[in-house]
Amino acid sequence: MSEPSRRELAQLLIPVLRWSPSGGFADTRPLIEQSLALGVGGFQLVGGEQDGVRALAKELQLKSRHPLLIAADLERGAGQQFAGATGLPPLAAITSLDDIEALRRAARLTAREARTMGVNWNLSPVCDLDLLLENPIIGTRAMGTDARKVAQLVTAWIEACQAEGVLACAKHFPGMGRVTRDPNLELPVVETPADQLKEQDLQPFRAAIAGGVASVMTSHVVYPALDSSRVPATLSREILQWLLRQQLKYDNLIVADAMTLAAVVEGRTAAEAAVLAVRGGCDVLMAPGDLEDALSALERAYDDGTLEPERVKHSVRRRLKWAQWASPPNDWRRPSGADTAWGALLADKVIRVEHGPLPPVGTITEMGIVDDDHQADGPSVERTGIAEAMRLGGNDARLVDAPTPASGGPFVIALFADFVAGKGRTTLLPETVAQVHALVAQAEALQRTVILIGLGDPRWVAQLGMTHPTVLAWGGDRVMQQAAGRGLLRNKK
Repeated sequence: MSEPSRRELAQLLIPVLRWSPSGGFADTRPLIEQSLALGVGGFQLVGGEQDGVRALAKELQLKSRHPLLIAADLERGAGQQFAGATGLPPLAAITSLDDIEALRRAARLTAREARTMGVNWNLSPVCDLDLLLENPIIGTRAMGTDARKVAQLVTAWIEACQAEGVLACAKHFPGMGRVTRDPNLELPVVETPADQLKEQDLQPFRAAIAGGVASVMTSHVVYPALDSSRVPATLSREILQWLLRQQLKYDNLIVADAMTLAAVVEGRTAAEAAVLAVRGGCDVLMAPGDLEDALSALERAYDDGTLEPERVKHSVRRRLKWAQWASPPNDWRRPSGADTAWGALLADKVIRVEHGPLPPVGTITEMGIVDDDHQADGPSVERTGIAEAMRLGGNDARLVDAPTPASGGPFVIALFADFVAGKGRTTLLPETVAQVHALVAQAEALQRTVILIGLGDPRWVAQLGMTHPTVLAWGGDRVMQQAAGRGLLRNKK
C-alpha cells in the first residue's frame, strides 16, 4: 500500500482520550503521539477541566498535518464532560418545559462553551424516540415520544448548535427507541416492521437531514426488516448506503458509534468490525480499538479490493470538509455571564415536586444516599452535590447511613437511579427497594417525615410506589443534585 493511501485510511479513525483524576491527560500521551504520527482524523475527549481541555485541543490541532475533528458527548451541556463548564438538565427535562426557545438556548450555550475549549463536534442530539419503558439506554436522553414533535425539536437544536460553528450529530440511526438490550453489553434486535420504523422512528432523522446536520451516528442494533442479513446498522450497506444515502439523500458525515462496544464486536474483532463499518458506509469510526490493528485491517481490505478506493476518498473528503467548516476557538462569541447564569437557572426550572407540598426542612438536614447506578459504566459522579448546595445556603446538611435524633426535620432519601450505559436493566434492584423502605421505616420510628429525591428518570422513582413528597431531579449529574438541594431550601422553617 502507498503511504498516501495509508494516511487517508488513518483519517477515518477517531480515538478516545480519557482524562483521569490522578494524571489528567498525561496517561494518554503515548496514544496521542501514536495517533498524530499515524494521522488520525480527530479525537473524542472524555472528562477534563476547561483550561486543560483548551490547551490540549490547541496542541492537537497545531501538531496535526490536517484540521482535526475534536468531539465530545455533550448531551447535557459542556459540563457533562468538562469541569468548570455549564452542566444542563437532560433533554427530556428541558423539553418538558414545552419551550422550544429554551432548547435552542441550551444548544447554543453548549456549543459556545465547547468551541471556546476547541471542541468542534458535539455528539448530540439524541434523535431516538422514548417508546419503551423496557429500553435500558434512552430514557431522559430522548426529546419525547411523539415523532412529529421530536422532529421539530431536533431541528431547532441542530440549527442552534451549528450556527455557533460546532458540528451536531443526529444519533443513533435508524433509531434506538425500541431496543430492550444495552448495546454496551450485548447486541439488540428490533423486530419492528419496516413501514412502522420509516413512519415513526425515522421522522426525527429526516428532520435532522433537512436541517443540514453535519453528522449522523449509527446504532449497533439489528433491524431485520431493514436488512435481512441481520448485521448491526453500523455494518449494514442496506441501511447506510441504500436507506440513509440513497432514500434519505444524506451526504454528510456518517460516524460509527464506539467500535469497542459489545454489540458490534459480537462474533468478530474490533479490527474486523472496522473494515465492515467502512465497507458498510461509515466515514469515520469512533473509538476504533487498537489503532495499529484497525489501520492494518483497513489497509489489507483496501489492497484486496474489499474497500473501494473511491469509497474511501469520499469519506476522507467529507471529514476534511467538516473539519474545515468548524469554527476555530476564539472569544468572539464566548458565553456571557448571563448565558451561564441562565444555564444554572434552567436546572432549577425543570425540578418537579410530586405528592407535595414539601415539608419545610430544619436547620439540620440528614440525608441518606441510595445508589442503584453503582454498576454503570464510566466514572461515577460524586454523590455530595445536594448536601453541598444546602450548606452553601446555610443549612447543616449531613450525609448519614440512617436517621438519628440529631435532627427533628424531614429525613431526605436521595435515590440515584437512571437508564445509563452498562447498567443493562430497567428495574430497581431488590436491595435498592429494601434499602429505601428500611430508611423510611427508621425515619417514621423517630416520628419524622420523609422527602424522596429522584436523581434520574422519574420512572425509576415511580417503581417504589410511594406517596411521600418527592423531588424529581431528572438526573444524577452535579448540576441536578445542586438544583435539588436548592429546591429543598425553598421550604426552610
